[in-house]
Amino acid sequence: MLPYLLTVISRAGGLTEADAALCEQYFEAVSLKKTTVVEAADAVPQHLYFIAEGYMRLYVDGNDGEQATTHLGAPGEFLTSFLSFIHERKAADNLVAVTDCQVLRITRPRLAALIAASEAFKNFSLLIFEQAIVNTQARANSLATHGAAQRYQQLLADRPEVLLHVPVRHVASFLGIKPESLSRIRRQAVS
Repeated sequence: MLPYLLTVISRAGGLTEADAALCEQYFEAVSLKKTTVVEAADAVPQHLYFIAEGYMRLYVDGNDGEQATTHLGAPGEFLTSFLSFIHERKAADNLVAVTDCQVLRITRPRLAALIAASEAFKNFSLLIFEQAIVNTQARANSLATHGAAQRYQQLLADRPEVLLHVPVRHVASFLGIKPESLSRIRRQAVS
């Protein structure tokens, strides 16, 4: 798992052998079983996760008892309830393993220590958090300005692997529609 993380970090900029050793020192490898609640709502998120294998999702429980998926995490991505993790506040969302997962995780204090010790990781951590902001803004804009079929087509274009590994009900929830509507949209896309 660590080599994958180091490859992802290296793509973003220089990474020395010392930086690689620090990553090994600060990150913890964890195996997660499908449906494991990794971080629960109404608690302060304890870790930032790098997904090496598998898929995870963030979701909130709606007033109607339905779950609304706010993010789908795939291999090569970092995931947590970012604002709650950064500000050490209780999260409104749950983080769950959608499939069996292999992850590397790091606590906020260890992340701060790693950032202080490594200029490369400091720069990379800024990219991680910037990307989280970009993803959140893009999703909000998409939900506000695009129809369900357009959101599905965009997901298909940007992240087709998600559609192969994440159950339809979670994909539909992420797209802001019911599973039946997603099935109809998929049928129409094939015709």
